[in-house]
Amino acid sequence: MFLTQKQITKAIATVTELKNILANFSFGKTSEVEALIDELFLNEAEIDDIRREILKDLTEQDLPLQYRQNIIHVIKCLDIMADHVKDSARNVKVLINTKLPKEILVINIRIVETLVEAATFLSTAIEMLGINHPQALEFSKKVDEKESIVDEYYLKEKALFLKYDRELGMATLLVLKDLLECLERIADTLADTADYIRILTVKK
Repeated sequence: MFLTQKQITKAIATVTELKNILANFSFGKTSEVEALIDELFLNEAEIDDIRREILKDLTEQDLPLQYRQNIIHVIKCLDIMADHVKDSARNVKVLINTKLPKEILVINIRIVETLVEAATFLSTAIEMLGINHPQALEFSKKVDEKESIVDEYYLKEKALFLKYDRELGMATLLVLKDLLECLERIADTLADTADYIRILTVKK
């Protein structure tokens, strides 16, 4: 269980790392952004290594089938989330020397701050699974609330793409759109995992 908890903690922590990357990017701190992205990539690679080790251990242990499947499902969801975080960081790396409108930068920061809140609620929901199922259910619902907020920001930023299309150009807009899609996928994956937490609270 130690490795499982470590994987969960590190995967969720990547969302905070992404927030730091976007915050530094918005202030034009290029060298800090590059260093943070390199660190994120290393952490994401470690998450992959831990996932493989956990899956190997699970096949070797005599565990109830349902228990094993539950662990695997949560681990895979969070691994997918960390992949979306990495893809987001890749887009920031492409944009690193591009000057962007403040309105777009601000919305991206707000999105990722909301993602951090959602990830924190999800982490607590997972922790509460083994302690207090009603609390796990409540925190999982809070993840959905944050996902709805991300959806609202998503639409606002799409409108800004139209506003700044001439200023930014097609190439920059395509990268920004990909970044926005990645951020939305992070929210979706957090919400999907929260859905599964609710299923587990009902099963118990």
